[in-house]
Amino acid sequence: MATTASHRSRLRLVVLQTLVFSLLATLGARLYYLQVISGEQYQGQAASQSVRDIVVQPQRGLVVDAMGRPLVSNRLIWVVSLDRTLLGRMSEADRTELLHRTGRAIGMKAHKIEAKLLLCGDADAVAGTCWNGSPYQPVPVALDVPEAAALRILEQPEDFPGVVVDRQSVRQYPAPYGVNAAHLLGYLSPITKDELESAEEAGDSSVNGASVVGRAGVEKEYDEWLRGQPGYQQVAVDSKGRVRQDVSDLEAQPGDTLVTSIDAKVQSVVEKQLADMIATQRATRDPVTNRNFEADSGAAVVMEAKTGRIVAMASQPTYDPSVWVGGITDKQLKRLYSEAAGTPLLARSFQGQFAPGSTWKPFMTVGAMTHGYTPSTILNCSSSVQIGNRAFHNHESAGYGPISFAKALEVSCNTFFFQVGMHFWQTLGSDPDDVNAKDPLVEQAEKFGFGKRTGVDLPGEASGRVADRKWKRDYYESMKGYYCGIAKKPQDDKTSDFVYKFSREFCIEGWKYRLPDAANFAIGQGDTIVTPLQLARAYAAISNGGTLWEPRVGKAIVSPEGQVIREIKPQKDRKVKIPATVLRYLDDALKGVATVGTMQWKLGGFPLDKVQIRAKTGSAEVYGKQSTGWVASYTKDYVVVMMMSQGGTGSGSTGDGVRAIWEALYGVEGDQVKPGKAAIPGTTPPRNLPVFGEDGSILPPGRSKGDDS
Repeated sequence: MATTASHRSRLRLVVLQTLVFSLLATLGARLYYLQVISGEQYQGQAASQSVRDIVVQPQRGLVVDAMGRPLVSNRLIWVVSLDRTLLGRMSEADRTELLHRTGRAIGMKAHKIEAKLLLCGDADAVAGTCWNGSPYQPVPVALDVPEAAALRILEQPEDFPGVVVDRQSVRQYPAPYGVNAAHLLGYLSPITKDELESAEEAGDSSVNGASVVGRAGVEKEYDEWLRGQPGYQQVAVDSKGRVRQDVSDLEAQPGDTLVTSIDAKVQSVVEKQLADMIATQRATRDPVTNRNFEADSGAAVVMEAKTGRIVAMASQPTYDPSVWVGGITDKQLKRLYSEAAGTPLLARSFQGQFAPGSTWKPFMTVGAMTHGYTPSTILNCSSSVQIGNRAFHNHESAGYGPISFAKALEVSCNTFFFQVGMHFWQTLGSDPDDVNAKDPLVEQAEKFGFGKRTGVDLPGEASGRVADRKWKRDYYESMKGYYCGIAKKPQDDKTSDFVYKFSREFCIEGWKYRLPDAANFAIGQGDTIVTPLQLARAYAAISNGGTLWEPRVGKAIVSPEGQVIREIKPQKDRKVKIPATVLRYLDDALKGVATVGTMQWKLGGFPLDKVQIRAKTGSAEVYGKQSTGWVASYTKDYVVVMMMSQGGTGSGSTGDGVRAIWEALYGVEGDQVKPGKAAIPGTTPPRNLPVFGEDGSILPPGRSKGDDS
């Protein structure tokens, strides 16, 4: 019995020893496989888990004026970022303490830091706040951090595990001569998820989740050139996320420089004059309404007449473009879109649409003189004209008797042009239902580019509107439900007599193009609207002999090394066929506006014999508002247009400002022309580009032969 028990014990021991040896053999074989056969593979995987890919954002390209002065540049700021991966390994208590400690250091609430760490697409993520980049890259939570706070974090890394502090470049605005140019330059904001996905599908590697992109102005139009190419840095980190060594480094490529046709000195003069004219009118009594002018907005354009290049362009109200740097607050954003603040984001110069008033009459003159009327035509400039059951009055009911087209332009006679518009309606399209009736005045307006975008290299341009028969029919179809809805109900306290009466008439026959429509069209009233840029381009065509240019702000793209990559040359839109006799007649007539007509009182003492300005003033009536004032003027070199909404008459509201701009352009002091005092050396813009030095310096361009012509 004892022998049997002893045998069983030995058997169990043998089995146990066999199992132990088997386990050891299996473990040894597995270790041999891992360390010897697959050692390199697993070593690489282990190393990769401690290597982080960091996107290095490129420095965005500069924007400079025609003389090489920086309009937009860059500055370095301190940026604090947090490593999401390391935070995820922390206990809840340690994570909360770190967020609070970091918040105290940078002056930011912990819950706001938390919101910035959320990935866009997470349940609680807020668009514009959440992180749109790689989840494995440190997330920026604070930009433009004070240097003292940044250094404190850098000097105490043990207290801020996973907190990364580095320097990045952001936009700054040097403002030479105090220029603003916000609507020209535009602004940046973070790339959206949809934009990033579209770029990835297109194979565009120039953007990533942390990119900022242009949203307006030249920042948007030339974004692909300005943005540069991101770099990528691989770093080895320890278990606490601290960088131990660089593994590899692909340098970021800076963006290209955009040279514009803007001249900062002229831009400064234009902005100042526009702001001053608005301020003056706001302090001036309107004799019509017996209250001060609202002067709620305005715009000004200076264009090269021979090329369509924009030399200066300003809009009011404007804004400080630097508010977008580092993220804009909700309060700031609401103000930019606020109607009470004048909608500062709206660029009135090329996005604002206004009735042109009498600045429209030169184009109507061309239409008339190429369809039966002649320089010898005489019509009666009476104080009013009866059209249907209503008397249409001349400005201030003035009457000048029988006059020519030239005199009608000088004194801006409405009743003269009423008769021209009515004549074509009566002879070519007296059926108010005929949407296809010919109208030479409408055709001429369209030939000068009105009703369509100019093609300027700025996003968001408005098209304006030529209110012809087809437009009126289309407008009726789109609005009849609204106005007929008002007309079918009894009038209430919220609906004025005018609106109620208009609604009833519109509902019954709002599609008809009647005689008053044609009369109003001929003087730039009614439903026709233009942008200041459209008007400037059309006057440039009168100046240069009929060429309609696509306006340009960009002049060239230059690489970071100073090499010209692309010249942005002026593009012809079309040639407006105007007989030379008509063009000379019109040119002389508009010269008369400056010397003896409605602009003369603002140009007294100006050396018009040396700087021959042609001009046209305009005052457009707007229902429920004060008049919109215009002055459109030109020489052989430039076009200057300025307008003011609710500012009164054209010359009265903007005449002094237009004169000051001409004085700056030609160096006029009193009755003397001093070319050396001109805002642009040589009086006209240089044909050459600025000189880019190898050391990064930018010098003014050398002038080529013929620039002073």
